[in-house]
Amino acid sequence: LFLALVLFAYTRLGMLDPEATEQALTFFTHVMDRMLPILGLVFVLLFVANLVLEPKRIRRYLGRESGMKGWVAAVFGGILSLGPIYPWYAMLGELRQNGMRNSLIAAFLYSRAVKLPLLPLMIHYFGLAYTLILCLYLIIFSVISGIVVEKITPQKVE
Repeated sequence: LFLALVLFAYTRLGMLDPEATEQALTFFTHVMDRMLPILGLVFVLLFVANLVLEPKRIRRYLGRESGMKGWVAAVFGGILSLGPIYPWYAMLGELRQNGMRNSLIAAFLYSRAVKLPLLPLMIHYFGLAYTLILCLYLIIFSVISGIVVEKITPQKVE
């Protein structure tokens, strides 16, 4: 429906102002030429992540004695997580009952700020260097927030 509305709007604009329509289409093709390769890479990474990550494997990497691999799994899991947050709360609550550390939950939630599908647009508007530095800071602070949460909240022993 949205595509039909956009096509209808471009058709109407084309009838009313062909020059503006040509400028808009030229800008659109320029942006898409720059974004399509990056979008392709993002979709391939998301596809591979969905194939590789299984619930049993995630639980094994996020347990109490997970060490560095738990941190890596939490941060990259947060980065790769898509969609609304409320389904993730349920999953994280279940994982917490099975022994997932509070610190890894915090790191997971914080690292969701890195949005893979939006990275191409961010690179287009702000540049590669800015985007990489911001993503690096978000990842670092996700770990710092996890450490702080671990220090100030008690871990339930079940």
